[in-house]
Amino acid sequence: MNAGLDDIDRKIIAILQADGRRAYSQIAEDLGIPASSVRYRVQRLEDNGVLQIVGIANPLTIGFNHLAMIGMRVRAGTAQDVCRALRELPETSYVIVTAGHYDVMVEVICRDTEHFTDLVTRRMHLIDGVVSTDSFFVLEVHKLAYGWGVGAVDAAETARLDAAGGEDHRGMDQRGQR
Repeated sequence: MNAGLDDIDRKIIAILQADGRRAYSQIAEDLGIPASSVRYRVQRLEDNGVLQIVGIANPLTIGFNHLAMIGMRVRAGTAQDVCRALRELPETSYVIVTAGHYDVMVEVICRDTEHFTDLVTRRMHLIDGVVSTDSFFVLEVHKLAYGWGVGAVDAAETARLDAAGGEDHRGMDQRGQR
């Protein structure tokens, strides 16, 4: 855990992971601190790259029907450069260097088979350093969670969030089902 985070930072992160649109004034009330402190802390967390607040669209509901994980083997010493190139592709949502059979793993979201084929064969395979790829199409999503890393909001806090209109999306699949 990041040594620069205190308990209040962790609670703010956990609350925002449960409901990213929760008002700073509501967070402040829940934590018993001034809203200006919440605003300052959130800004500091964002500036330090600890926290990013974004709207996450369900790709399956907006016309992107092909989700895949791609395992890549790359030439020795090129993993960082390959990852830099991959993260620039709009279809990539997750790019990591790994230890094991694959050097790099990439999650991609495409409209259809033609889009996926173009991405892999005409763009990814041409990245300098890429030796081979193995594709794994996602057939079902059983868990898609973003609430990790800082500890859970306690049961009382979750009840307060739910009562105030904050929804708990942990454990939902891409279709919004548990």
